[in-house]
Amino acid sequence: MRAWAQRLTVDVPGIEVIFPDEAELAQAITGVDAAYGWVSPQMLPLARNLRWLQNPFAGPFPGYYYQELIEHRVVITNPRGIYSDHIAHHILMFMLALSRGLPYWMTAQREGRWDRTVRRHGYVNIAGSTVLVNGVGGIGAETARLSAAFGAEVVGLDPRPEHECPAEIHPPSALDELLPAADFVVTTVPHTPKTEYMWNAERFRRMKPSAYFINIGRGMTAKLDDLTAALADGEIAGAGLDVFEIEPLPEDHPLWHMENVLLTPHVAVADADDIPERRYRLLADNARRFLAGEELRNVVDKARWY
Repeated sequence: MRAWAQRLTVDVPGIEVIFPDEAELAQAITGVDAAYGWVSPQMLPLARNLRWLQNPFAGPFPGYYYQELIEHRVVITNPRGIYSDHIAHHILMFMLALSRGLPYWMTAQREGRWDRTVRRHGYVNIAGSTVLVNGVGGIGAETARLSAAFGAEVVGLDPRPEHECPAEIHPPSALDELLPAADFVVTTVPHTPKTEYMWNAERFRRMKPSAYFINIGRGMTAKLDDLTAALADGEIAGAGLDVFEIEPLPEDHPLWHMENVLLTPHVAVADADDIPERRYRLLADNARRFLAGEELRNVVDKARWY
């Protein structure tokens, strides 16, 4: 971050960048026009000149958007779009592995067994399958594009579609109607008041027993106990999960040992070397736009949290 601060003054002429430590923050924030990160409820009344806040995360921590911040005049932007290709690749990894029965073959490999009958669910050919993408932002749109390239029919759900993609887009209210036809259900939505626990026992019962559930958005959108029960009872065929209602996932949780489940510990973009540079370039571009009085990129609807 300190390197970014120095770099911004070169890349965006006319901008003054300060990097206060915690002891200096209360005094420093009184004069700033823009900030990167978060402004707490205690600091917000001091930020009298604040007009732009760059959120470092597309799906920030719970409590980032509190009522006073929502009502404040500050415009908030986020980095949505910088992760799209990496996370879509992670989703396709889950889809390919689950559809081919890879978890079962890997179990046999670890046990040194040559057994051609270990797969307990039928092979799902992505070509000709139906992929439902819940949240067709940058990640969802790229997932739709890749899925269609494999020959899948893609249907999407999004309240404000902004991206071109080969998916038929429906409003979120159509979810229950579309769920029974899906072979893969991919959810990329952020955690908001409307999406919290949207994936629950009732929704899993609407999926067909041969379908796979993939959550790469936020863990709080899926009720962990309901998902575990749906997998244990065979209501769905399996799951690929990068995010969880409880993180880290407890060591004794049943999901660790389910052979029809693939887990990754919230790492879909953790090792992507180019993400810091993409994050900086977005920040620098918005800083240039801010100085020029131009429209900022990735403006957040604060009331919706995204």
